[in-house]
Amino acid sequence: MIPRTHYQVERFTLPNGLRVVLSPDRSAPVIGVAVVYDVGIRSEPEGRTGFAHLFEHLMFQGSANLEKLAHFRHVQGAGGTFNGSTHLDYTDYFETVPSNALERMLFLEADRMRGPRLTEENLLNQIDVVKEEIRVNVLNRPYGGFPWLKLPPVMFDTFPNAHDGYGSFTDLEAATVADAAEFFDRYYACGNATLAVSGDFETDAARRLIEKHFGDVPARPAPDRPDFGEADLSGERRESYVDGLAPLPAIAAAWRIPNPITEFTAYLPYVVLAEVLTDGDASRLVERLVQKDRSVTSVGGYVGFMGEPFEVRDPTALLLQAHLPPQGSVDKVLATFDEELDRLANDGLTPGELARTQARMATHLLRETDAVLGRALRMAVLELQRSNPALLNDLPHLIAEVTEDQIREAASRLRPQRRASVEVVPGGGQQ
Repeated sequence: MIPRTHYQVERFTLPNGLRVVLSPDRSAPVIGVAVVYDVGIRSEPEGRTGFAHLFEHLMFQGSANLEKLAHFRHVQGAGGTFNGSTHLDYTDYFETVPSNALERMLFLEADRMRGPRLTEENLLNQIDVVKEEIRVNVLNRPYGGFPWLKLPPVMFDTFPNAHDGYGSFTDLEAATVADAAEFFDRYYACGNATLAVSGDFETDAARRLIEKHFGDVPARPAPDRPDFGEADLSGERRESYVDGLAPLPAIAAAWRIPNPITEFTAYLPYVVLAEVLTDGDASRLVERLVQKDRSVTSVGGYVGFMGEPFEVRDPTALLLQAHLPPQGSVDKVLATFDEELDRLANDGLTPGELARTQARMATHLLRETDAVLGRALRMAVLELQRSNPALLNDLPHLIAEVTEDQIREAASRLRPQRRASVEVVPGGGQQ
């Protein structure tokens, strides 16, 4: 029996368009605050690759009433932690602090919602920071950007879905303060954001504080969101590239799956299928490829290029990836993917296989939202994308309701002719 959470959820919208979600929990004197803007990697204009991530950095460089680094000092001085992150479809900013620091956090977030300090000095400094991050995480790391940067341009044709979300040095260096100001005015509007607070607070008091600090942020409507949809593949696509730092070959394959927002019931079986195939030593592909055939050293599967099945919009995909031993056969691994998908579609699941997987998935979901910050972040995104933050309480049970027939049908749809794959060819450790 999957345990059910009953986190309280209260929603309201300020006159300036800011959506707010409150979830009080008096069990510990701590709060999580999350502000999520409906702008991500897919929102970047051509010629500005990496701009969404660059702007996330700029939002920490001072704001309307605070000098550079003041945000850091105020959060850490209250005994808290903070960060931000850029995703395909949104950018988030968040803090975890003792509950007596709630008002301070609301002031900080409202102040930078009014406007960050967009100066030439700040811009050039953060361009250098992002460039160094690209060097560390992509250019000078084995398997850097694999597969989340390498597979989308194989699967997709349009710029929003296919481009490098980390950005090119050329595009980053071409960014101007005027570009940053235009990006802020367009995407960092009250009407394009959601604020979520979870933890130890009294609802009416929190609402008054939110109205006090965010109520006079100038109203700006959300921009029209483009349609990022693309047609499904009509034939297999396969590419490879040499990674000079990679010691071993690797392969990642992906298939388009239903729209996670408008076709949620059809989408959920693919989320479960990815776990049936790869979650744990008893899963199908781990047992077959790692333990039996020894044709790979590791294998994993997930939904969404960043592994965020409940925080992504369409188009998205189910991904399988594996690292191979020296002289391992990528063709053999792809063929095994196909064989196991066919076996699942035709023969179904073994006794207890689905229930075991669903229990593990429910445990992960419950753990992710047990902490107040995890709860605030998920509710903020669910509000932003679905106008339904209370879905957080239902997700474990919706996962548990996926049937064997739905899993078999999903597996039958993952055909080679609908597959995009990218192979890492090891470069022998040579630069």
